[in-house]
Amino acid sequence: MALFSSPFNLPSLTPAWLNLRIVGDIPDHMFSGMVIPYRVTPAFGLSVTWITEITHMDVPHYFVDEQRFGPYRFWQHLHRFQPRQGGLEMMDTVHYGLKHGPLGRLLHTLLIRRRLEEIFDFRFVKLQSIFEPEKGQRISEGPSWPQKMKKPSD
Repeated sequence: MALFSSPFNLPSLTPAWLNLRIVGDIPDHMFSGMVIPYRVTPAFGLSVTWITEITHMDVPHYFVDEQRFGPYRFWQHLHRFQPRQGGLEMMDTVHYGLKHGPLGRLLHTLLIRRRLEEIFDFRFVKLQSIFEPEKGQRISEGPSWPQKMKKPSD
C-alpha cells in the first residue's frame, strides 16, 4: 500500500489523456480528512477541477476517497488491499451518480463508462508492470472494479 500512501503517485497510475494534475500545496502522505485538489481533462479538451477528500483509512487494509467538488453528482471510491500468497490483491469499489439527468445518462452510455473502464484498465496494467511475479509480488488476476461499479443515478 506504500505506493498508494502518497497522492503524488496518482498521476503515474492514470492515463496521460486524463492530464491529471494535483493543484495546490498538500502533504506527501495521505491521512483521513486530507483534501486533494486536482485538474483533469476527461473529454473534448475540457479541463475541470476535481476535489476529493480521504474520508476513511485503515492502513494497510483500505482507504476511501470521496468527491467534494467535481464532474459527478456523487463519487465514492473504496480501495481495498488483501494480502495473497506472493503478493497483494487490490480491489476497487466505485459508487457514483451523474449530473444533468437524461443528458448525463446519455453521456454515460456514449462516453463516461468507457472512459472509466479505460482509467481502471490502465491502472491494472500499470500496477501489473510494477509488481511483476519475478519480483516476488503479484496483484489480482484482473480488474475487479467493473463488477463492483454501481449503476449511475441522476
